[in-house]
Amino acid sequence: MVATTDITTADGVVRGLRGRRVSRWRSIPFAAAPVGALRFRAPRPVQPWSGVRDATDFGYAAMQHRDGARIGPQQSQPTGEDCLTLNVTVPNAPSSAPRPVMVFIHGGGYMIGTSALRLYSGARLAVRGDVIVVSVNYRLGAFGYVDFGEYSTPESRFDSNLGLRDQVAALEWVRRNIGAFGGDPDNVTIFGESAGAHAVLTLMATPAAAGLFHRAIAQSAPADWAPSQAEARLFARRCLDDLGIAPGDAAEALRTAPANDIRKAVDRAVARVMREQPGLFPVAPVVDGEFLPAAPVAAFADGTAHRVPLIIGTNRDEATLFVRFDDTLPTTPDRMRWLLHHVDQAMELGEDSPVVTKLGQSMPTSEERLHQALAEFGADVESRLTGAYPGFPGKRATVRMGGDFTFWRPSVRVMEAHSRYAPTYAYRYDFAPRAVQLSGFGATHALDLIPVFGAVDSSFGRAMTALGGHRGFREVSCQFQDNWLAFARTGAPLPSWPVYTEEQRATLIIDSPSRVERDPERTKRLAWQGVRIPALT
Repeated sequence: MVATTDITTADGVVRGLRGRRVSRWRSIPFAAAPVGALRFRAPRPVQPWSGVRDATDFGYAAMQHRDGARIGPQQSQPTGEDCLTLNVTVPNAPSSAPRPVMVFIHGGGYMIGTSALRLYSGARLAVRGDVIVVSVNYRLGAFGYVDFGEYSTPESRFDSNLGLRDQVAALEWVRRNIGAFGGDPDNVTIFGESAGAHAVLTLMATPAAAGLFHRAIAQSAPADWAPSQAEARLFARRCLDDLGIAPGDAAEALRTAPANDIRKAVDRAVARVMREQPGLFPVAPVVDGEFLPAAPVAAFADGTAHRVPLIIGTNRDEATLFVRFDDTLPTTPDRMRWLLHHVDQAMELGEDSPVVTKLGQSMPTSEERLHQALAEFGADVESRLTGAYPGFPGKRATVRMGGDFTFWRPSVRVMEAHSRYAPTYAYRYDFAPRAVQLSGFGATHALDLIPVFGAVDSSFGRAMTALGGHRGFREVSCQFQDNWLAFARTGAPLPSWPVYTEEQRATLIIDSPSRVERDPERTKRLAWQGVRIPALT
């Protein structure tokens, strides 16, 4: 007989599963189902229920291609619009004090993913650190990150930043309810990987999230994904074109069209933009001037981001995974040349910008002088970037450039800026078991999730170490978990990891053995300085 356990939340009683070491509650609703009249609207409160709500199994993943919601080799979670749920994992051992809470936000490019992935339950992390792990769903793709606000009518309003609003609503649920599970609502750490890491940084720039978390961890964040409202509206029009909807009919059509038709149209529009403009990703939180007043990188730079302790880092070989399975990054010579040709149009201007530094004079004030400055600097940018990656346009150098552009370059900007206002800790993950190295992946994107969640001894983890490296992988897992857990408990990792400053740039290289380096890859860092993603055209 399966053991169950009941908890009374602010909305009603939920029944979870009690295992040998942990208890789990699955798919607890943190907001009303965003269906019918609530499609494309900000999350609304859950309607309280009477009796006991079953939380022993998963409900729906967010709308996406079924392969994105894969939770096993031959199993995909059903998808649907009624997806605003979260999962809670609690150690069974008694605790004399409220436990720290770690809230995980899954990745997947804001297009795919689910909190139901077994790895994300965090059971090993919860037991090792005596913490509560929460994993959340949020609306994705068409339903979470396309801004159809331009087509609102008095009868039908469309809100912006729905996936981001969902994440805030989930954190509000944690504040209201985690005490019932034995958690401390005043000690909440948010952590995420890839788009989930971008979500972490965006929450740090979101006024509505103030006070809902107290520490943050961003693993492999594409930190400067932040379309302007004008770019978001341009992309929304492209999505309507793919749906075959005239702007005047948009309100009614978006409310009534089958969810999967909308999803497919947006998927097509995303794929086309990424083919046409390598390095640009149009489905992300929008700088709408309201819920998200400024791009996250800008908020970090001016000190308006929430000043909580931050761990931020990337993997050494981020892009190798995408080359093999999801060729969406600028990792081919043609794509990288297109990007390098356009970075002169994307250079940042300001008193400390590389453009002004090179010119050795004050800001160019006329449009003519501005174009001249950018033209003079653009050619130099391309030459110094290719010079920083010996072997370009060879495959290895090009793939490294694509990964650094997408993940490392903007993460450096965040760690530089945030370190001026709050404790910041930088890392780079370098370790890969022998089989992973021989396969050509190296320390690729998302590999860090295995040691962070303590899955080195799972069947998947052991398969990775079939040719050796198991001891090193376990050592790396201990490094990750001990630092992550110390940070969640106290706001600082282990004492061996120094704080990041712009003067020293101390970075923990997580490897077997690990080490601290000062300003790793300095030449590449300087080569990328001032470069940002070109605008959607």
